[in-house]
Amino acid sequence: MLNNETVADPGKGRLSFENTEIAFRNSTNADLKRAYWLFRMININFFVKMGPPITNFAMKIGLPIKSLIKATIFKHFCGGETIEECDTTIKKLYKGGVGTILDYSVEGEDEEHIFDATRDEIIKTIKRAAGDKAVPITVFKVTGVGRFGLLEKLDAKDQLSAQEVAEWEKVQARVLAICSKAYEGSVPVMIDAEETWIQNTIDMLALNMMRKFNKEKIIVYNTYQIYRHDKLASLKHDHSVAVKEDFILGAKLVRGAYMEKERRRATEMGYECLIQPDKTSTDRDYDAALHFCMDNLESLAFVAGTHNENSCRLLADLLNEKQVSHNHPHIYFSQLLGMSDNLSFNLADAGYNVAKYVPYGPVKAVLPYLFRRAQENTAIAGQMSRELSLIIKERKRRKL
Repeated sequence: MLNNETVADPGKGRLSFENTEIAFRNSTNADLKRAYWLFRMININFFVKMGPPITNFAMKIGLPIKSLIKATIFKHFCGGETIEECDTTIKKLYKGGVGTILDYSVEGEDEEHIFDATRDEIIKTIKRAAGDKAVPITVFKVTGVGRFGLLEKLDAKDQLSAQEVAEWEKVQARVLAICSKAYEGSVPVMIDAEETWIQNTIDMLALNMMRKFNKEKIIVYNTYQIYRHDKLASLKHDHSVAVKEDFILGAKLVRGAYMEKERRRATEMGYECLIQPDKTSTDRDYDAALHFCMDNLESLAFVAGTHNENSCRLLADLLNEKQVSHNHPHIYFSQLLGMSDNLSFNLADAGYNVAKYVPYGPVKAVLPYLFRRAQENTAIAGQMSRELSLIIKERKRRKL
């Protein structure tokens, strides 16, 4: 892979994440004002805790709040209700050198016809991405195409009924259809991580898809939640399998998204929690995973999904130290739409591969995602304050 790439100059000036002019150059003053008030509201725990029940009740009794949601939190964190509505966001991001990861964010369904419809929608994202450098990667959740309870039963190694066996075959067929279409269109697809008590089944599915489609090129990625104390070892084990069986391992590295739920369930059910004992341990393993991936680029492709400035800087520095091209096709940085623009756009400005998750879907269906995202963000110490400080800094700069 390296032979066709331009090698970066290790002595080039140090990357800065403080340049708000670059971070927000595609944001209007109105965009910044909306973001300022939104992050201030998210910083208030009462809003995050009471927002979901109040909003769900209001929509249930028919209060006209959809337009308010769409103009505020939805507009900031989502691309639109359809793929077509996401086009404006796709173009805006690409203007700043940042790609789009179209993420159909409908959650919590459990009916077969909805699973089929979700499969078809994910395939549409792959078709939209094919041949378009502005949409370099796609993504899906296995619970978008299969029932959570079924995956839970499989993970627990419980006996399946004949009906459940047939149901499981349909889930595998949907995953295969998605990955087959990704292979045909040469569009990489990431399989998101989920709760620990269904993750083994997802991991098995992901590895099987890699065995089938990652022989010549990187198509399928699995996700490793490094806030689990066993996931650095899982990454290394899966890589050894890939080397032995001669396929490319695809790894998306994230810290994790279900910490509070995981700890609560482990306590309630009396089993050992897989979550790291503290943030320092998670940070240590995350950075060790970056080192491991960088040492194995010929047989491993990875996406660093992180809002952590230290980890982003570490990876950027590693590319320079190892004289690896900033735009090496096996390395991507990734952040969420509406978050950490100081990372995304400054990395892109320095020539690194960067792509933002751009969630989309009907407002009502995407609400669980939006509120979960807000709840996760408040759990990240200082994240909202950091976002606010950067927005304030840019607004002051523009006034001057």
